[in-house]
Amino acid sequence: MMSTNLLQYNTQYPSVADLKRKAKRRMPKFAFDYLEGGCNDELNVWRNEEDFKQIFLMPQYLKKHKGVDMRTELFGHTYDAPFGIAPVGLQGLMWPNAPEILAKAALRHNIPYILSTVSTSSIERIAEVSESRFWFQLYHPTENELRDDLLRRLEAVHCPVLVVLIDVPSFGLRYREIKAGLSMPPKNTISNFVQAAMHPVWGLETLRVGIPSFATLKPYMKKGMDMKQLGKFMNATFTGRVDADKVAAIRDKWKGKLVVKGVVSEQDADLCVKIGVDGIIVSNHGGRQIDAGESTIRPLKGLAEKYKDKYRVMIDSGLRSGPDIGRSLACGADFTFMGRPFMYGVGALGKAGGDHTIAMFKAQLKQVMEQLCCETIHDFPGTLIQ
Repeated sequence: MMSTNLLQYNTQYPSVADLKRKAKRRMPKFAFDYLEGGCNDELNVWRNEEDFKQIFLMPQYLKKHKGVDMRTELFGHTYDAPFGIAPVGLQGLMWPNAPEILAKAALRHNIPYILSTVSTSSIERIAEVSESRFWFQLYHPTENELRDDLLRRLEAVHCPVLVVLIDVPSFGLRYREIKAGLSMPPKNTISNFVQAAMHPVWGLETLRVGIPSFATLKPYMKKGMDMKQLGKFMNATFTGRVDADKVAAIRDKWKGKLVVKGVVSEQDADLCVKIGVDGIIVSNHGGRQIDAGESTIRPLKGLAEKYKDKYRVMIDSGLRSGPDIGRSLACGADFTFMGRPFMYGVGALGKAGGDHTIAMFKAQLKQVMEQLCCETIHDFPGTLIQ
């Protein structure tokens, strides 16, 4: 497997920081700002990354080591690595056809890809290119009829895992987006036109694959909506608190695996036990919803210790490297997800970006496991320096 990965690994971009710099040069500013932006002063975006740096792992060198096996069983499927691609909205705005690029790469590398309700490829298209191995993140609609139709579509394509997002009772105030007047598709302002013109590869590829749109939601939207109407539709359709009763109603209807994303408190984790979910993702939406909250790595260890026997405990937000994946596993996570790093990869390298970023993380994690004398991911908790 590693020999194949090395063929897909571009040595000019050995880290997320390298991919990010390249992606910033290739993407229009309004698209890159959407990817980067956090809530309010973006302190929790910074905190998510910085707090990982305060977690230390103990290397071990004299003990015999038989080699690395990073395969991970999750919900009845054995993945080739303990990480997956987190859901990101408007992926096709940041780089044309990004959802399909990443879903295909995830299939090739046997890791999970999560499609967002507000991404730019439809449920049916991603099911086709991923051989129905994708997961789906549900923004809970205000109308149960729309919820039920989305569930019906997911069942029809045999989606195995539904991820219910609970951390958007209101949309975060993201100053970068407000200043840019960002919408979907982006407004035809002079500034946005100039930015697009300055990035011809992005522009030509966008023309080739088509202007991005909310593909999954198209059947529920009136044709010819202008920007103001689109904004009203999104606010009316998806604004509102997803409480325990709403998740329980989905549990009653959904026959596949059910995961709740956005859990950072024991109160919410307790309710997930009562509902009977199969897993949680400890997440703060990449720092995009509440600026005054904790990083996700801080509550992870306590939640993993208390609830590991109840359901699978996973994490996203702030992971940027193989060492960060190792840190998360050492703190008790069963699995990890990353969003922005994969978008940097696609922004930097286009169609090759998904394969490269996955191969990069596999190579980084393998090196960490060799240093720590970990043969499987189950060895990580013993390496944590308390």
